[in-house]
Amino acid sequence: MGVSNNLIGILNSITAVLSIPIIGAGIWLATKHSTDCMRFLQWPIIIIGVFILLVSLAGLLGSCYRSPCLLWIYATVMFLLIILLFCFTVFAFVVTHKGAGNAVSGKGFDEFHLGNYSSWLQRQVNKASVWDKIESCLKDSKTCSKLNSKYTTVEEFNAAHLSPIQSGCCKPLSECGYTFVTPTNWTNPTDVAADSDCTLWSNDSSKLCYSCDSCKAGVLQNVKKDWRKVAIVNVIMLIILIVVYSVSCCAIRSVKREKYYGYA
Repeated sequence: MGVSNNLIGILNSITAVLSIPIIGAGIWLATKHSTDCMRFLQWPIIIIGVFILLVSLAGLLGSCYRSPCLLWIYATVMFLLIILLFCFTVFAFVVTHKGAGNAVSGKGFDEFHLGNYSSWLQRQVNKASVWDKIESCLKDSKTCSKLNSKYTTVEEFNAAHLSPIQSGCCKPLSECGYTFVTPTNWTNPTDVAADSDCTLWSNDSSKLCYSCDSCKAGVLQNVKKDWRKVAIVNVIMLIILIVVYSVSCCAIRSVKREKYYGYA
């Protein structure tokens, strides 16, 4: 009659192990964005992963002590966790639904516009307190200055597959009509009215296009790509948790019956 109890222990051992990829995803985001400086997602991911781990350990303790009361508390918390993870996953998909780069004729890179992204993401990077930190970190990373040694001619630069941040922050928009001197030095724009970013470009290495909407869009493109990867991991984990929760509830009722009839 200890099968139900053992089943709860096995299921929670599995979910405890499976919580590690979610925690790892948060740590991966923190590490990956150490230079790109877009870190406002990894802590919720890490917290959810740790929460799943703790709930699973609580379920293990409940099964070890064969306490129906403790197991029902575990089931309640597990249910709330599923709701939380579901809401978080839906939110991640919704805010990353919009946004993509625009191909530029004759260029190997795309360009990015802030208006293409969700209003929530736009609000995050438009906050001065957030963007000041991102901008400072982008400057410290030397992401733009590294382009000068890599591309010495306009032909090489136009054929380059620039990252979203390099494309958005390190050069002016192509529609502005600037003339290439170096990857971070451009002159004689032909149409400064083409986009508001055209007037924001500066050859000063401490300014470049860090204040441009295209730079913010480049950062958000990176965020979107990484959030989607994490959201997929969350979907898989959510399905597993729902299965574990359903089976655990049946097993918990069996444990309660065992206690009631004195089988344990």
